[in-house]
Amino acid sequence: MAGEAGKARTVLLATEKAFAAGAVTKIEEVFKAAGNYTLKKLENYKSKDELLAAVADADAMIIRSDIVDQAVVDKAAKMKIVVRAGAGYDNIDLKATEAKGITSMNTPGQNANAVAELVFGM
Repeated sequence: MAGEAGKARTVLLATEKAFAAGAVTKIEEVFKAAGNYTLKKLENYKSKDELLAAVADADAMIIRSDIVDQAVVDKAAKMKIVVRAGAGYDNIDLKATEAKGITSMNTPGQNANAVAELVFGM
């Protein structure tokens, strides 16, 4: 990506099960403050075709448990990074992303407080 600093980017927030409204608001604030980013939301989608269409012009994607397989990677012409909001990579085809030069990341431990609260509530 040498020489691409400052270029406008589109980030796709793609979730079959929507993030909490407060989380989405924080994500929107971060991208607004960063400037030069467009946040495209695909929440509560029902078919893989919706995801495939949405990913076509995205430079980055934030997912939860959504599946990023070879078909998604093939449609992601501009994709540079996929970030899973959660632990593990079991829903990301790492071989496919690596072969296309797409970085895959996750956020392990970010739900630790919620898990602890659930345990204490039980």
